[in-house]
Amino acid sequence: MDLESDEGKEMRRRAKELKEICRKAVSKEGSAETAIDAFIRNISQRDYQRGNELVNYIPGIPPTRIADLPKIFNGDGLELLQLTCDAFSRVPKAQYLLLASTYELESETIDAIKAVIPTPIYSIGPAIPYFRLGDNSSMSTDYQNGETSYMQWLDSQPKSSVLYISQGSFLSVSKAQMDEIIAGVDMSGVRFLWVARGDASQIQKQCGDMSNKRVVVPWCDQLKVLCHPSIGGFWTHCGWNSTKEGVFAGIPFLTCPIIWDQIPSSKKIVDDWKIGRRVGRGMGVEQHLVSREEIAGIVQRFMDLGSDDGKEMRRRAKELKEVCRGAISKGGSAEIAIDSFIQDISRTMP
Repeated sequence: MDLESDEGKEMRRRAKELKEICRKAVSKEGSAETAIDAFIRNISQRDYQRGNELVNYIPGIPPTRIADLPKIFNGDGLELLQLTCDAFSRVPKAQYLLLASTYELESETIDAIKAVIPTPIYSIGPAIPYFRLGDNSSMSTDYQNGETSYMQWLDSQPKSSVLYISQGSFLSVSKAQMDEIIAGVDMSGVRFLWVARGDASQIQKQCGDMSNKRVVVPWCDQLKVLCHPSIGGFWTHCGWNSTKEGVFAGIPFLTCPIIWDQIPSSKKIVDDWKIGRRVGRGMGVEQHLVSREEIAGIVQRFMDLGSDDGKEMRRRAKELKEVCRGAISKGGSAEIAIDSFIQDISRTMP
């Protein structure tokens, strides 16, 4: 520890040089950042090229294309990945684990989790505000300047004739894709109720004729809307809460996922549950632009109540609706799980 010796001075000088090399590597455009960026680009491109390859070795998950797995190697996915890893690192510290999913709809996955996590697990889903469905308090909410409310508007529409559109409130598609979506839905000629917080004026402007067949609102009571008999389909970003509400309502989906869990949720809706159709193509950042003509055709076919495919999709949606209703009924899986959780946690209280 002789700081004054020539050998010690030289050693510390060299150590400082290496320190600067390391700092430079992790700085903006340094070698580490450049290498990480290249890795992300390469693995994203490789996964895109292998998009149709099946992954069949994840416990509790049915065979899934790489294209339908969450995208974690680009953009916001990296930040979400870290948050997810942090959350899972805390699981062993939990005394109980509550899953906001309906057991009957995801029994294979839930059983696989129970097999590897010793923590008591309770599936309390669907965990949505279904108990408010009989409350009429929100039905007087006006959508524009005190005019007729959206619920009263729905009352005036034919059964299963309205497409409910909501792309969520967290992220959105590109402006170019949004322009195509608006134009495509307009070209389709279908009735719609569109919830758009920041894009309402844009939608109204691009659609032009906002006749009695079309309503755009900044907010609505989504579950009440989905359960209304005039709703015939749900265009969604596949957020998990929206997915659970749509299944509970027993209606089919048009899926337009953007990021993270929305992508495998779309796969579950379309391929596993068979109660929906995809709007987009591609995966993650490689999502292809879907033209207005394609969207118009997709929407028209989806809302065709007379097609054999449409009838089967709606029959299946009603089956899953009954599964959800059974879970929250007396003696259903949700009630049993909630009662068990209350009993278990009561025994641990002083």
